[in-house]
Amino acid sequence: MQEAKLDQSQTPLADALNAQRINRLAHFDVPGHKGGRMNPELPDYFGKLCMALDVNSMKPLDNLGHPVSVIKDAQDLAAEAFGADNAFFMVNGTTSAVQTMIWATCGRGEKIIMPRNVHRSAINALVVNGAVPVYVNPGRNPRLGIPLGMGVEDVQRAIEQHPDAKAILVNNPTYYGVCSDLKTIVSIAHAAGMKVLADEAHGTHFYFNDKLPISGMEAGCDMAAASLHKTGGSLTQSSILLSKDSINPDYVRQMITLTQSTSANYLLLSSLDLARRHLHYHGGEVYSKTISFAEYAREEINRLGGYYAFGPEICNDDTCFAFDLTKLSVHTRDIGLAGIEVYDLLRDDYGIQIEFGDVGNILAIISAGDRRMDIERLISALAEIKRLHRKDPVGLFDHEYIDPDVVMTPEAAFVAPKQSVPLEQSLGRIAGEFVMSYPPGIPILAPGERVTPDILEHIQFTKAKGCFMTGPLDMKIENLQVVK
Repeated sequence: MQEAKLDQSQTPLADALNAQRINRLAHFDVPGHKGGRMNPELPDYFGKLCMALDVNSMKPLDNLGHPVSVIKDAQDLAAEAFGADNAFFMVNGTTSAVQTMIWATCGRGEKIIMPRNVHRSAINALVVNGAVPVYVNPGRNPRLGIPLGMGVEDVQRAIEQHPDAKAILVNNPTYYGVCSDLKTIVSIAHAAGMKVLADEAHGTHFYFNDKLPISGMEAGCDMAAASLHKTGGSLTQSSILLSKDSINPDYVRQMITLTQSTSANYLLLSSLDLARRHLHYHGGEVYSKTISFAEYAREEINRLGGYYAFGPEICNDDTCFAFDLTKLSVHTRDIGLAGIEVYDLLRDDYGIQIEFGDVGNILAIISAGDRRMDIERLISALAEIKRLHRKDPVGLFDHEYIDPDVVMTPEAAFVAPKQSVPLEQSLGRIAGEFVMSYPPGIPILAPGERVTPDILEHIQFTKAKGCFMTGPLDMKIENLQVVK
């Protein structure tokens, strides 16, 4: 980490927010709850302090759309803490940060190289601005059935075949904790005159512990979207967009204002300020504790047999170049249960909420905020689930990723005239909408892709197993919008 030049002990935005509360202003502005007095149920539920701090933008608190004082100071501190030249506070989640990265580097008709196992937010960005994806199929682990990262040779090939591409988007890491060889990808991309964007929705912690994979800024990426609320300790929906001076920060700010709320929530903003300070001073120990918890859980779960809590041993120096040691990803198919079935059992029978379950794996998010007793509770529950529910794995879907057959751009397919057909009659048609399990929010099918037998089987399997499906116009997911 670079030597601090700013005073990282300061929290200018959080201090300014608290100062306006102490000043006991008479508020004739929004929000209309006026500190909760309009509706007493709010302070009773959320607490008086929370309501007193829920205010609108005013001169002493700066303006997120055009920061010149305390928000600018807080963002400068964040940029330094994360090793970036510029930082932008986001209150519309990392979704808006990912979309801003794409809009700031690619325009209508321009190409962007990306893995197909990207979050929906990235493809949504293409739907909105008309950029053209050049998909690189990720590597795969045949035992786990999960997509990995992009191989360096595959990225190099994509660059050679599409030298006019403007940028490359890289997951750092994937939902499962898999990282590509980011530093090498940055090197070959920059040599070809392309920008590199890192989706670090699950990689905030990479910036604060040297036992973890390389961060986007350290690897030389031009931009990175870091979801502080996921692993950095800020409030849900708060995020940071980081950039180097290779990207015009004022242009980035303009792109942000296209979709970010003009009524930024100061609870979210101040939580970013406070989380940054905590990570600067304590991030190393926080994530060492997290790693310790995750490694212990992996070891104990693997002792149970049947499950496979995988870790850095799946690395292959290419499509899985590094592994996020904080991730507790567990393969469940060998006990005859889909990941979503284990997810449901943990929640419904044992009172344990994990991040997600897919067709063959579960993911539990571990942090320093966990307690040893909670880790033990999870391990014990998995042991009981295996004892009570284990069965033959025959018939389970054995892979999470399917190579897409891309026929149209996402934008062209999404805005094209469409018709609704029963799901089973969509085979061979071109999708005009998304279908995905959420989480993780990686589309099984995206606009512009042909419905193949494998995709149709995947959708029907995940639906039957109880995955939370999103995307289609039809809320029951019995029909699919296809291009006429």
